[in-house]
Amino acid sequence: MMTPSPDTTDRRFATTLARGLMVLRAFRASDDGLGNAEIAERTGLPKSTVSRLTFTLRSLGYLTHSGRNDRYRPGPALLALGNVAQASISFVELAGPIMQGLADATGTLSLLLARDNAKLLIVRTWRPRGVSSLWLETGHRLPFNGTSSGHTMLAAMSDELFKTTVANAEGDRGLTPDTAIAARQSAYTQLVTRGFAITPPDQYFARDIHAVSKPFHARDLTEPVVFTCGAMPKDLSMDRMEHEVGPQLNAAVQELERMMGQPATLTLRD
Repeated sequence: MMTPSPDTTDRRFATTLARGLMVLRAFRASDDGLGNAEIAERTGLPKSTVSRLTFTLRSLGYLTHSGRNDRYRPGPALLALGNVAQASISFVELAGPIMQGLADATGTLSLLLARDNAKLLIVRTWRPRGVSSLWLETGHRLPFNGTSSGHTMLAAMSDELFKTTVANAEGDRGLTPDTAIAARQSAYTQLVTRGFAITPPDQYFARDIHAVSKPFHARDLTEPVVFTCGAMPKDLSMDRMEHEVGPQLNAAVQELERMMGQPATLTLRD
């Protein structure tokens, strides 16, 4: 279930719009369409509400539905909207060759993740050529607690955004304000001292994933995103993360920062 934001208490908050966006965010790249019942399960919305929203979204072209018993799929209007968004965020295209080169050189799955309320959303993946890698795809969501990506994002956030994010995600995978502060401080120290962050494997929410992460704050975004390299523990040991993949990830993001003509994402806090 997708957790609502505390901003829902503001009288300016458009609940119907928010619910419609929850429906669109329920879709994943691997889905062969979704029925109303599946959308209701993923969003936590009543099925009657989902039925009205999917009908409206279909009418506007954001979803398609070719037959009475068919399933809903992303529509042409949503595709157009996504292309406009991607074109307007300039760093994504520039990052592509850099991150693909990193994936190939390290044999890891390279990811770009962004905050999606109480979760991290994978918005782009680069798979190493000729190497089997983790089964993670665009649209998959990761928790803040127990992931290198999540802890890195917490470290790179502004204080205000950190408080809001923790309030939204509290309870997810055992996240509490205290654990969030500890994760934020640990990741921040790593980022300042060596340029990347690794959550200790004994804290991972998934034991079959090892990952190293670094944030990036583009000028055309108001909050950071995170680049991550991950693989199964047998292919990505702590030693490899610390001495090989982490430094290469740090260098890759620094190259992107140079190409964008902007300073490093993270600076020392007071």
